[in-house]
Amino acid sequence: MFTDLSTEEFRQQFASGAGGEYQFIDVREEDEHAEGHIPGAMNIPLSEFMARADEISEDAPVLLVCNTGVRSSQAALFLASMGYEEIYNLEDGTKGWLQQGYKVDTIDAS
Repeated sequence: MFTDLSTEEFRQQFASGAGGEYQFIDVREEDEHAEGHIPGAMNIPLSEFMARADEISEDAPVLLVCNTGVRSSQAALFLASMGYEEIYNLEDGTKGWLQQGYKVDTIDAS
């Protein structure tokens, strides 16, 4: 299946570089991602996730995030059904990241 991680567990295991190479995917919609996302997260919206799953390598751990951990857990279940083995869900999402006082990146639409 997949493993839930808290913001702190993510920072210890992945953000510090200790977890090695991984894929960090924000499954929120494009406008949500643009407004503020955890640094390093690429955007594959859940609404496009099944069609774009081939963009995700099975050879590196996959860390999924949304706003609160609900949509990302749906994406994690989908990847698990496709045979991916090392899948992590940021259970408190971007909202939890911000509540901890960590910065987010934004995308300027102009």
